[in-house]
Amino acid sequence: MKLFLYRLWQLFVMAPVIVVTTIMTALFTMAVCALGFGRWGGYYPPRFWARVFCLVSLVKVTVKGRENISPNTSYLFVANHQGAYDIFSIYGYLNHNFRWMMKQSLRKIPFVGAACAWSKQIFVDNSSVAGVKRTMEEAEAQLRGGMSLVVFPEGARTWNGRMRPFKKGAYKLAMEFDLPVVPVTIDGAFDVMPRFKKLPHWGHITLTIHKPVMPEADGHDLERLMTLTRRAINSSLPAAQRDGAAE
Repeated sequence: MKLFLYRLWQLFVMAPVIVVTTIMTALFTMAVCALGFGRWGGYYPPRFWARVFCLVSLVKVTVKGRENISPNTSYLFVANHQGAYDIFSIYGYLNHNFRWMMKQSLRKIPFVGAACAWSKQIFVDNSSVAGVKRTMEEAEAQLRGGMSLVVFPEGARTWNGRMRPFKKGAYKLAMEFDLPVVPVTIDGAFDVMPRFKKLPHWGHITLTIHKPVMPEADGHDLERLMTLTRRAINSSLPAAQRDGAAE
């Protein structure tokens, strides 16, 4: 009965609110960025949109560890990728201005793709060597401006709740700029909307912001960096979803 009522809520309340909010937020973001306020417009309107998305989906988000980061420091945030609501929970509740490194396919989403382009989110192009180079140059430009980046190093959502292998690309940016790397554990998004579901389920998502992994005196070591961040993310997952090799 609860699920039936929730589906009615989704049809008559959630869907209309999300459609209207998405269009209005995208148009507002594009307008603000066109006027030269891209640093503000690329984060705060979408943060409002993401919170609305969670609220009308009846998804509660709890954040732990905000004391581990400073609003005035540039970071590379790396998070596990459980489902579609990873984006809304981080955008809405991380409370730190950043840009995404995201798939090229998201550019095709009506309104959202255009707003992401105007706000200088970074679309990852793995189609060619030139595309990869262009992606890295765009990311470097954001980092030189003092912006933080968020990336899902798995590259795609998990099928079973356990983390997939991490890719090295984003970590190389942290090495080049000696950036602190902040592991973020997302727990609960797999139950809300995994990649094989078309509709969300109400639920509770917990974001755990771990302490940054700081560069050593001679900079980051790639293998150490990937191991430490994966281990930190893994430590806050339920036992059934932990990667035994990462512990």
